[in-house]
Amino acid sequence: MGAPNNPPPVANITEQVRAALEEDVGSGDRTAALMPEALYAHATVTVREAAILCGQAWFEAAFEQVGGSVKIEWHTGEGAQVQPDQTVVTVHGPARSLLTAERTALNFLQTLSAVATQTHRFVQAVAGCRAQIVDTRKTLPGLRLAEKYAVRVGGGTNHRMGLYDGILIKENHIVTTGGLAAAVEKALVTAPSGVFVQVEVETLLELKEALAAGAPMILLDNMTLAQQHQAVGMTGGRAILEVSGGVTLDTVRAIAETGVDRISVGSLTKDIKAVDFSMIFQIDE
Repeated sequence: MGAPNNPPPVANITEQVRAALEEDVGSGDRTAALMPEALYAHATVTVREAAILCGQAWFEAAFEQVGGSVKIEWHTGEGAQVQPDQTVVTVHGPARSLLTAERTALNFLQTLSAVATQTHRFVQAVAGCRAQIVDTRKTLPGLRLAEKYAVRVGGGTNHRMGLYDGILIKENHIVTTGGLAAAVEKALVTAPSGVFVQVEVETLLELKEALAAGAPMILLDNMTLAQQHQAVGMTGGRAILEVSGGVTLDTVRAIAETGVDRISVGSLTKDIKAVDFSMIFQIDE
């Protein structure tokens, strides 16, 4: 849970960009091949809307893998708030290389900036409350580490990275392990060091049972605001309380004001709208 705003390992970024270029370029960029091989150009990338900039490492890796000694000059930093029509980066190099890497580089930039921007909106909405904004596993396949990094850049907190670093007991797990209390007790006994244990509850009665079983983290699923208030009072700090289910920018502030510790929002990574970037080329004389 949580991590510094460090990008994923270089090897992970390299592989993600390699795969993206492979599906885009395939056997070669036939359109870029129309340009003279010796032609050099420079291009500026401009953002068309207010956003949190994220994805510089992936952007750079796209040009590095295409080759051609492309020079990249950032005009603002990772995680910076950018405004409409602001130039964020300039690239210079062989025109063929710039054209071939353009779409892949922008795809990563627009996607990760979108995640960071949406996360930032939720974080701002609960400012002054104790609740942290938390992501989920509802990520684009193959881009989980990238998207969860973007959540951190936007000021949010990571939940578990995958099934391996946290135990989240849900309804189907409870049914197949002999009940809520039995599932929690088994998880507490078997969980390795560093692996958190959390159980999802849908009623206040289930919350009472989870507390009695010693659950250190409890997920309040689709409860009303009134139930959330009651849950905070019933728990009295004995467990970390997280709210999930249909959380929106319109409802998140009221949820945070109930006093819960965490609010998980799947839309941070699954319902995003790409940030609008454009890259404009000029031929070098």
